[in-house]
Amino acid sequence: MILPILGALPMLSNLRSRSINAENPAGERGRAAMAASKLGPGRKGRPCIRLEQGETAVLMDVPGCGWIAHLWCTVDEESAEDRFIFRDLVLRMYWDGEDAPSVEVPLGDFFCCGFGRRALVNSLPICVNPARGMNCYFPMPFRSSARITLENQHSAAISGFFYQIDYTLCDALPDNAGLFHAQWRREAITTPGKDYTILDGVLGKGQYVGTYIALSTLERYWWGEGEIKFYYDGDREYPSQCSTGMEDYFGGAWSFAAQEGGKTVEQTYCTPFMGYPFYSRDDSVHNPYYNQDLPPQRGFYRWHIPDPIYFEKELRVTCQQIGVSAERGLFERADDVSSVAYWYQSEPHARFAPLPSRWERIPR
Repeated sequence: MILPILGALPMLSNLRSRSINAENPAGERGRAAMAASKLGPGRKGRPCIRLEQGETAVLMDVPGCGWIAHLWCTVDEESAEDRFIFRDLVLRMYWDGEDAPSVEVPLGDFFCCGFGRRALVNSLPICVNPARGMNCYFPMPFRSSARITLENQHSAAISGFFYQIDYTLCDALPDNAGLFHAQWRREAITTPGKDYTILDGVLGKGQYVGTYIALSTLERYWWGEGEIKFYYDGDREYPSQCSTGMEDYFGGAWSFAAQEGGKTVEQTYCTPFMGYPFYSRDDSVHNPYYNQDLPPQRGFYRWHIPDPIYFEKELRVTCQQIGVSAERGLFERADDVSSVAYWYQSEPHARFAPLPSRWERIPR
């Protein structure tokens, strides 16, 4: 069992624990905490790495069979030249010697922090804790090797990237163990009447396990009537599965607002499997030439852990942009949507479309 439940913890096994960080970048036995500081050998000598502008750092490159159990990281924002560092760092993961990544996502969005801004996230597989401590507990199996990289597409060097990857080695994985995948997409302005694509082109057998959406609303009135649709195994014009609306898919109902003093106030929330951790309409940086107001920004997650979306041959996931108002009733919207899809599947996987450039990823 890759992710032990509490009842499995007393069970002894032949598994081997390993861990990688800047102090032990190869995860070798008996070679952690060796680097020297001014306090002497083995006294916190290399807590982080530096990433030059344009550099791709290899965070993990190990042979063997096993799974990643926990990934933690944080970034020194003080070295950033602007506010979008979390969109400028690109996380990629490669399993079993593949040359095309199974994971390719801006660092912040992978941890449910879109818009280049951090948010507190308290869910089962993803946690972001004060102040910007990012954690992932999705189990990530590999049969012969695991390679993780981080590319710095920021305009300056990053003086401090801190990370730890805890993994387990085993003799073999079950034949039916799928491999972890995640992909980022964005439409800066969606097309009215055309569904936004969260994921497409997935070929193989697997299960879809999560969605993160970062939504900047560009039109007035209620925005959350659009259905999330799942097309699989031969579905073409219509899907086999859909939600009743965007706020319903993320576990809410009747919007996410409360009435306080005659004003409508957004209510954010985090639960183990679904949440709305981020809302803002204020810019994160003060500049005497800029206004502080932005289009409203909302970040949502939904983990299909108790309820995976299973597919045998193929999968496509889309989201309508539909709103409603008293004057117009239901209407087609044009908003700024970006997303991360998380899923497991058999390999080989279809290659992803090229990741949009740094400038195309800048939040609105």
